Amino acid sequence: MEFCFLAERPEFKPLVATWYFEQWGALVPDAALSSFEDKLTEYLQTDAIPLIVLLMQGNAPIGAAQLRFHEMTIYPDKTHWLGGVYVAPHARGNKVASALVQKIEQLAASFGVRELHLQTEQQDGGLYKRLGWQAQEQVNYRGVDVVVMCKRLTHS
Repeated sequence: MEFCFLAERPEFKPLVATWYFEQWGALVPDAALSSFEDKLTEYLQTDAIPLIVLLMQGNAPIGAAQLRFHEMTIYPDKTHWLGGVYVAPHARGNKVASALVQKIEQLAASFGVRELHLQTEQQDGGLYKRLGWQAQEQVNYRGVDVVVMCKRLTHS
């Protein structure tokens, strides 16, 4: 398995959009698959935020994760976010999500990001807690109960 940027493999933009739409589309008012795909165009870069990392198995992506700005509008002071962590169903249970999260953490640190945030519906923090993320608060955001978590990053 190896990492690449969606920007390096833009032919997978429709697949990633489908993953995201199927996973989170119901949470977005008037969501359409095309709007999810259009939004991903902003992430087609390798050396600036926002970006998307893919984890590839052979010539096919098995997961994706985003490094992005201001995911939750209720937190204008929280700048950098890990989001869109998705693992294809057939690849789940193989530490793909952990690898994606750690890769985003490394990239964020390389850009000088000191603190990264995320939101998860896992009320106990799940995977993120195991990876050293700290819960900050529980909120209802756009009708969904989430835990907002944070991790301070070390720079190499």
